[in-house]
Amino acid sequence: MINKLYENMKNFLKENYRFLIFLCCLILVLTYEFPYIIYRTGGTIPLSERVEIEKEYEEEGTLSMSYVTASKGTLPFILMSFVLPDWDLVPLEDVTDSGSYDNVIEVGREYMDEGIDNAIISAFRLSNYKIDITKSINKVIYLSEEAQTNLKIGDEIVKVNDKEINDITELQEYINTLEEGKNVKIQVLNDGKEYTREAKIYQAEDGSLKIGVAFHTTYEYKTEIPVSVKMKDSEAGSSGSFMMSLAIYNALTEEDITKGLNIVGTGSITSDGVIEEIGGVKYKILGASKKGADIFFCPDENYEEAKKIKDERNLKIELVKVHTLEEAINYLKNK
Repeated sequence: MINKLYENMKNFLKENYRFLIFLCCLILVLTYEFPYIIYRTGGTIPLSERVEIEKEYEEEGTLSMSYVTASKGTLPFILMSFVLPDWDLVPLEDVTDSGSYDNVIEVGREYMDEGIDNAIISAFRLSNYKIDITKSINKVIYLSEEAQTNLKIGDEIVKVNDKEINDITELQEYINTLEEGKNVKIQVLNDGKEYTREAKIYQAEDGSLKIGVAFHTTYEYKTEIPVSVKMKDSEAGSSGSFMMSLAIYNALTEEDITKGLNIVGTGSITSDGVIEEIGGVKYKILGASKKGADIFFCPDENYEEAKKIKDERNLKIELVKVHTLEEAINYLKNK
């Protein structure tokens, strides 16, 4: 029985080997990842599906974050980008130094964690409920080519020259008080172990002093009312954090600022409520319009690009630029 099965298999391979080789080559060509990312029009995610707050107030309208759809640079998607409108082919090197699409997503998830924390903190600070930040956690997510350091991605920075560092701005300000060419000692945690790293200070093209490191900050905190934000594994980035903060604030306060409107927006938010520039606003406003949004919020820095798309496509959507969470709240309250 086994011998007969073996003979049948051997005959099949002998008769069909050309087709099988062709099939393997075709699969390889179609699934091989070229160093590109394809960006295209995204959609919207209602935040009532993601934000969970104990004893939250109801809302008549919807608050949604917009997103960009991104795909790996496989041959089918690359070919489609030359044919379909609003499918844009972007070299991977313009997005990341790692040369890896998966790394883009991984770093994006780190930024998303930071954005969620900032959204919760900024929303609670404007509501009537308390939030106590017990600890800030600064993890290295990027090392430049100019960096002369033994720091590793994932290191949690504790102190620099025995000085506690709370955020990247504080680090940059401190480095600029030192001398070019000097080494700084950096205490870090990694996998629960403590290490002492070093980094040499160098002068960047803009004249500022740097050590060639970037990190993101997450927090440990206690809130008066339990709150959580649920995201999917496929989602990444911090550009939805502004709208998260708006949704959290609205759930915490009795006045419904949505007033029955379909409100969509984009923007990263800091822990003190400042809305920062994001990428891909073109795809986001197109996605919001496609979903029938009444209002589209965007950061100041992205307004001109968004307005250009709105005018060129004659989009029936109200475009509003905002700089802070409080500014967005007041706009909706006075609507």
